Amino acid sequence: IQEVLDTKPAMTYATDEVVDLDGSIQFEHVTFKYPNDDTATLHDVSFAIKPGQLVGIVGATGSGKSTLAQLIPRLFDPTEGTVTVGGKDLKTLSKGTLKKNISIVLQKAILFSGTVADNLKQGKPDASPDDLYQAARISQALEFIDQLPGQYEAPVEERGNNYSGGQKQRMSIARGVIKSPKVLVLDDSTSALDAKSEKLVQEALDHELKATTTVIIAQKISSVVHADTILVLDEGRLVAQGSHAELLQSSAVYQHIYETQKGKEEN
Repeated sequence: IQEVLDTKPAMTYATDEVVDLDGSIQFEHVTFKYPNDDTATLHDVSFAIKPGQLVGIVGATGSGKSTLAQLIPRLFDPTEGTVTVGGKDLKTLSKGTLKKNISIVLQKAILFSGTVADNLKQGKPDASPDDLYQAARISQALEFIDQLPGQYEAPVEERGNNYSGGQKQRMSIARGVIKSPKVLVLDDSTSALDAKSEKLVQEALDHELKATTTVIIAQKISSVVHADTILVLDEGRLVAQGSHAELLQSSAVYQHIYETQKGKEEN
């Protein structure tokens, strides 16, 4: 036990000051290698995102999409290069600043025992009843929360085992949007939703969180066709970026993913 208590955290914070950031994101020559891995997962990735943009990230399985997503809220530090949000190197910011300005919603929705309200308030501890309502509305969770006995006070079992995969994902999205973050990262977090619900979530995000920079990591190109710009990853490298129409003309990797998915949908 003492060995655990004496262990120094690998990640440290330079300050305790909490500041507001704008939603700009920049990767400058970012390479990332997981501990004890010989091969880098990301290789020399550079791009810039303006505040308020909707950005899609696509690529084959294992191309590094989720790794890139996890660098934005500083779940990991890059092995080489710099990640900045609001023009500030993430390593110079406090934990409070990161939590205040950046939300990430992972593909695997993890809920905790308690109530629906308890889980949503993890994103904003002082959330008002109206905050809970608005977040549930944006995430399309309102339709099933309204049917629950007790609604926001309805019980949630450990890991949310008393809810379906789609319901857990909607509550996770609500938890991510409740504080109206400057940056929202959705890591394939609508995968358990049907096409209609996914479309409604995206429309609500577009209308309700106009000032939020939204980064959508997607398996399906249909999830990001309306993005302002799409980044295409292939084996950990950024091989193309542009709008859906531009990439169909210019990127062989993007064309291949699109044609493969289109063929599956037609079948």
